[in-house]
Amino acid sequence: FNHPQTPLVTDSGSENLIILLDGETANRSKRFPWYYAPTYLLFWVALFFAVIYPLFQALPTGIKISEEASKPGQFVAERAQQKLLTITQMGPRVVGETSNEVTMVNFLLQEIEEVRNLMRDDLYTMEAEVQRVSGSFLIKGFVNHYQAVQNVIVRLSTKSSNSSNYLLVNSHYDTKPGAIGAGDDASMIVVMLEVLRQVATSADPFLHPIIFLFNGAEEQPMQGSHGFITKHRWAANCKALLNMDSAGAGGREMLFQGGPKHPWLMEHYRNSAPHPFATTTGEEMFQAGIIPSDTDFRIFRDYGVVPGLDMAGVYNGFVYHTKFDRYTVVSRGSLQHSGDNLLALVRSISNAEEMYDTEAHAEGHVIFFDFIGLFFVHYQNSTGVALNVSISLIAILLICLSLWRMSKVTGQTVGTYAGSFGLLFLLALAGVMLSMGLPLLMSVFYDAGNRTLTYFSNSWLVIGLYICPSVIGLVLPMTLYLSYHENGKIPHNYHLQIVGHANCLLLALLCLAATALAYRSAYLFMISLLFYVAALIINLVTRLHCRGYLWSYLLGVSQIIPFLYHAYLFHTFIIILLPMVGRFGVSTNPDLLIAALCAMGTILALSFAAPMINIFRRPNYMMGGLALIMFIFCMISVSDVGFPYRAKTNVFRADFMQVHRRFFEYDGSMSLEDSGYYFHLSDHNKEAPLRDKMNLTGLVRLGEDCDSELMCGVPCYRYCDAREHALWLPREELVELPFPTVFELLNKTVLPDGHQVRYEFRLGGPPNMGLFFLPLDGVKILRWTFDMGMLNSPSDYRPPLNVLLTYGIDSTPFEFYVEFSKDDGNFEEPVFQLGVSGHHFSTKAYRDALSQQFLSTMPDYAFAMEWPSSYERHIF
Repeated sequence: FNHPQTPLVTDSGSENLIILLDGETANRSKRFPWYYAPTYLLFWVALFFAVIYPLFQALPTGIKISEEASKPGQFVAERAQQKLLTITQMGPRVVGETSNEVTMVNFLLQEIEEVRNLMRDDLYTMEAEVQRVSGSFLIKGFVNHYQAVQNVIVRLSTKSSNSSNYLLVNSHYDTKPGAIGAGDDASMIVVMLEVLRQVATSADPFLHPIIFLFNGAEEQPMQGSHGFITKHRWAANCKALLNMDSAGAGGREMLFQGGPKHPWLMEHYRNSAPHPFATTTGEEMFQAGIIPSDTDFRIFRDYGVVPGLDMAGVYNGFVYHTKFDRYTVVSRGSLQHSGDNLLALVRSISNAEEMYDTEAHAEGHVIFFDFIGLFFVHYQNSTGVALNVSISLIAILLICLSLWRMSKVTGQTVGTYAGSFGLLFLLALAGVMLSMGLPLLMSVFYDAGNRTLTYFSNSWLVIGLYICPSVIGLVLPMTLYLSYHENGKIPHNYHLQIVGHANCLLLALLCLAATALAYRSAYLFMISLLFYVAALIINLVTRLHCRGYLWSYLLGVSQIIPFLYHAYLFHTFIIILLPMVGRFGVSTNPDLLIAALCAMGTILALSFAAPMINIFRRPNYMMGGLALIMFIFCMISVSDVGFPYRAKTNVFRADFMQVHRRFFEYDGSMSLEDSGYYFHLSDHNKEAPLRDKMNLTGLVRLGEDCDSELMCGVPCYRYCDAREHALWLPREELVELPFPTVFELLNKTVLPDGHQVRYEFRLGGPPNMGLFFLPLDGVKILRWTFDMGMLNSPSDYRPPLNVLLTYGIDSTPFEFYVEFSKDDGNFEEPVFQLGVSGHHFSTKAYRDALSQQFLSTMPDYAFAMEWPSSYERHIF
């Protein structure tokens, strides 16, 4: 590496220490004027808005019905859009309501019959049926017991094929109370209908039968999928799954779960999906519970052991589960995007040789991602481990080689460079910690000042609130060191290269650590390392790193691709999660997550590019500029612009029930009858956004009553773990219910051993009801009608035990039994408490005048998922 014409010129300070090779002029070693620095930073901003933003928003042009003849076999978005309008005009479709159990089922049967009339009956056979199914299973800490929920099921088969292995395609048509459900999930229902039409009319047959499962009970949750996979005669033949759901409306659908351990499915996605949008990191975040949602994929995976691909719309989550999830928010291009992908996947997997024996192709987990929507990459986890370790070790080796070469060129000892590298590595570590810490600190300050979610309606505020502080923190230690520390032994351009090496070592260690902890998302560090290593190799081979700052041009160019990928990925996460943080719960500061995402994206996207501001003179000016931008954004955020909520588009979720409750004692007497509004808020700002608009006098937190009353004395629905944070607003007049919940004790029998007793009950009422069991001291629940999962794992499920009851088309009262054991065998005294709740979800259900008046005071920027409920507490 020695060069015979390498003179060393030394002046006071490293600024003028110049390395000359082959007669290079000294000005190649001079730093650029400071006024070019803003242009450098604006280049990365422009790259985001010129490339990433339009690619993220890009959707295919929706094909019209008039174009169908010229584009045979392609998904026709206009037809799907027409069907979407018909479905949304039905209004909310909650399990047990006529709109869900009759109107929607008839619509699907009519559409399926229309496809049957168009089908190539010389090639295919079609069977369609309505499944009415009952069952019981344990999920999310409660027993989910259902009766007569409905699925509409189609089996499409090729006459010439004798395959008995089916491809299952699933989406759901039911909605949350009050939600129109255009995005979640009617959009995927109409996509499935159009895919069914295209496949059934195609001249190209397929090998394996296809099951189209139009699922009528997902929101309750996931009863329809459980009923199909555990009870239907075709379920055992289903060998692969394509699940379509949504956590928003419009935009592109993301592949965020796959397998598990079936990489061949990813191969089909790569080879067939024309619009790839996927990430392993999204899968790990979802499975870690960071995303507060779930899909039927879990049921098919756990109860049917059916591998598959889980895809969901992720754009505009602000309207998710609200009345604003309407026809108008789902574009034709969005339907075309989902339809193109689903149609291609159905055609590919229904012809897959792997379907004959899927278990033979179960090989392990997969790392997968798309590159800014242009193409799809996937490889097995074992390959990922090898790549991560190899590139990290190569990076460390090249750093050592580069430092050794610097010492040879300048005539300094290796120890001099090693010492400088060690110091700069510590500064790099400090920079990463500051890059994470400053945005998190901002989120803590805003929370302390009751200013959380200021970016909720204006997402661009995160640029100044979190990204600018993160960039400042990332480069501050290095910039201060290079600006104020003079070292006559090491030239400035070498110092700056060592800064890159220090960041490289830090990322390599993080990559190795994440790999050792079995995080597949370690590939994110690997991508950053890969392009830095490539640039470093070229710089070493060409000796550019000895020619002033010429090496910086190559380094800058090498960072474009990792910047594009990381900025695209974390922009995606912010788009997905920013609407969700409005329902993260009252006890969690949501700003912490958004701040962490911004910081992590900044670190990965700019670890090598941001410190390059030090090739310009007076880099502190840029630091001051970033600080000024941050200050301006902070001032904007505390103005009216920073108010989180907007009518129709970015709403505050004010979910509550109008409750009529009665408390019965052991002798059957009623000790209390009252009413009130039970608020189950999921926004960290709690009730504050409502106080200026609504009369909340007398509002109390339920935490004080939770120790003295069963289930805090309220009819909590599903999310009962958070009941201590719920609110109760008493009212003088009793809530008038649409119709009563009728609960009866049918029989009480002491069993022969004398220490066990059996109670038999009947419960009738609205389609959604709940039971809460609390055995008293010395009493244990032994058996009951419902799923036994809770009773078989008493250490995991402690009383009170929650059972959710749901019926679909059949409103016959539930009859059930419960058996207890008691240590002393005395059953002539209280044995257990039982809470009974009834929920009238339908928007058409009666609301009394006082409830309607209370609702009318709700601010226009709030949406209430509300309904009348009853609650009874009994002692037996």
